[in-house]
Amino acid sequence: MATAAPSAASRIAVVTGASSGIGAATARQLAAAGYRVVLTARRKDRIEALTEEITKAGHQATAYPLDVTDRAAVDEFATAFKTIGVLVNNAGGALGADPVAIGDPADWRQMYETNVIGTLNLTQALLPKLIASGDGTVVVVSSTAGHGTYEGGGGYVAAKHGAHVLAETLRLEIVGRPVRVIEIAPGMVRTDEFALTRFGGDEDKAAKVYEGVAEPLTADDVADTITWAITRPSHVNVDLLVLRPRAQASNTKVHRDL
Repeated sequence: MATAAPSAASRIAVVTGASSGIGAATARQLAAAGYRVVLTARRKDRIEALTEEITKAGHQATAYPLDVTDRAAVDEFATAFKTIGVLVNNAGGALGADPVAIGDPADWRQMYETNVIGTLNLTQALLPKLIASGDGTVVVVSSTAGHGTYEGGGGYVAAKHGAHVLAETLRLEIVGRPVRVIEIAPGMVRTDEFALTRFGGDEDKAAKVYEGVAEPLTADDVADTITWAITRPSHVNVDLLVLRPRAQASNTKVHRDL
């Protein structure tokens, strides 16, 4: 089925966490699909560079530095729009891999604030704009971690389960409104920063996550899936789409050539 071109009323797509990885790749692909993308992230230099890249490619993009956990800043950001068509809640991440018994509560709190409260903040602030478009889409980028536990993942699993429940509940609560709620749950994705950030910059620990895995998913793979889901006809809602590399059967079952 051919992709549906966005209507004039719903051509603006806000992407959070757009400074790298899945967020940056999604911004590129949505821009190429005809959306005017608004890139948000804390790293101003990164999103400004990506905005310039997208603009030079002949597409439309705007950079807006934003911390999704700062509700006052999010509310101010929302005043810039009368209507938007798409919100991609991608900002998030993992910190640490300690067992529950010794996990750092500060890490747990930060993961919850970013993955859940950040998503809540943007969704609440922009939902009226999405409804006003007459054809809105909320995307929550969760994780397979939100659908299955694994050792050492307690804090991240809890946060991503929260993001999953947020999406599922919102879909129930706004049924009948002209807004779709899509959850994309990636498994093992190799990006420049995810594992490195999780392990506090320890390159050896980060590399071991992907050791022996022939082809983990890439940021472009996930962005392609997000863009596909968004560009389905308006009456088609991709409630939940789980994607993993072929080498990963579950969160704890991965084939490695070692």
